[in-house]
Amino acid sequence: MKLIGPFKQVVTLANLPLRGKISDEQIEIVTDGAILISDNKIQQIGNFESLKSENENIEIETIEGEQIVLPAFVDSHTHICFGGNRANDFAMRNAGKTYLEIAESGGGIWSSVQHTRNASEEELLRTLLERIDFLISLGITTIEVKSGYGLDVENELKMLRIIKKAQEQTKATLVPTCLSAHLKPRDFEGSNEEYLQYILTEILPKVKEENLAKRVDIFIEKSAFQPEESKVFLLKTKDLGFEITVHADQFTPGSSRIAVEVGAKSADHLEATIDEDIEFLAKSDTVATALPGASLGLGEKFTPARKLLDAGAIVAIASDWNPGSAPMGNLITQASILATFEKLTTAEVLAGMTFRSAFALNLEDRGKLGEGLKADFVTYKTDNFQNVLYNQGSLKAENVYIDGVRI
Repeated sequence: MKLIGPFKQVVTLANLPLRGKISDEQIEIVTDGAILISDNKIQQIGNFESLKSENENIEIETIEGEQIVLPAFVDSHTHICFGGNRANDFAMRNAGKTYLEIAESGGGIWSSVQHTRNASEEELLRTLLERIDFLISLGITTIEVKSGYGLDVENELKMLRIIKKAQEQTKATLVPTCLSAHLKPRDFEGSNEEYLQYILTEILPKVKEENLAKRVDIFIEKSAFQPEESKVFLLKTKDLGFEITVHADQFTPGSSRIAVEVGAKSADHLEATIDEDIEFLAKSDTVATALPGASLGLGEKFTPARKLLDAGAIVAIASDWNPGSAPMGNLITQASILATFEKLTTAEVLAGMTFRSAFALNLEDRGKLGEGLKADFVTYKTDNFQNVLYNQGSLKAENVYIDGVRI
């Protein structure tokens, strides 16, 4: 066993609710605390001196100076396996060009598809690992990673195999998701329905055979896939044994309702969600995932997180790190800004980046600090945990632990 401490504050997030609003007064803080680790899991949280005296002949990892500790963060929505760069898209968008104009000039998702298809496996793996390392440096130790820039059998499998290789080379937990239904590729001869059937018959059986992903995503939007065809696809995907998640209500409302109806683990984006669908989401176990990085990257309104929480929804916050609409990748900065515009409590933001995001990935062994949970946590050189969000990402993580080991 190993005892790590003392910490000025151990912010456990224990006993906080899975759904709905949370006040900051509900946050449990152990002062002058420590974390007792055994077999990569948390054995006990408590006062450092008390735990030290109660457990003789154990390893002690002494924390120098004033530091606080939080559960490690979970980024439940990323597209960080990609080739190329879309800085020109960003410049054109800021100069007033429309999505269609950018796409017609060679930008947009199709640009990333071409870059990713042309990139070597070595290049994709190297850049993916670099992005993973950046996220770990922020205190993010569980990362969802989507395919979706291949859009044919060969290249979707190439992406998912690279994500699998990356898992072998990082201590972080990667959760692969097959997003072959990102949009119908330009070189596919056939309708949307025919492409979705192609995914069902040609791509997903191979994904399952090689155990490359247990989750499937689809982008429901006017520019991608329409609601009814998407619903049919999602139900067939569930029949194949996959968990599902949905890019929902980014620009037009309605698809979050489909996500709930088919039992999706999460509905992500929701910038365009209308009030009646907020109530529909709130009555379900489908996680409403806010992606403030996309709002910042596109200059669009934020997910109505305050309304969702007040209605009783499970609200997670993820980065949507991708080369087009959300190139920042800094979840802590994005979540801090979302909190300012949506008037979220510190407790709600921390919950959204930890155990609520973990729930969206069907992982309930992390996101809080407590007995039996995975020993993933992050420390900061400060005497007040509120400074993490107050500094909007500029207060850097001091140490990141995965399975109780400092990375």
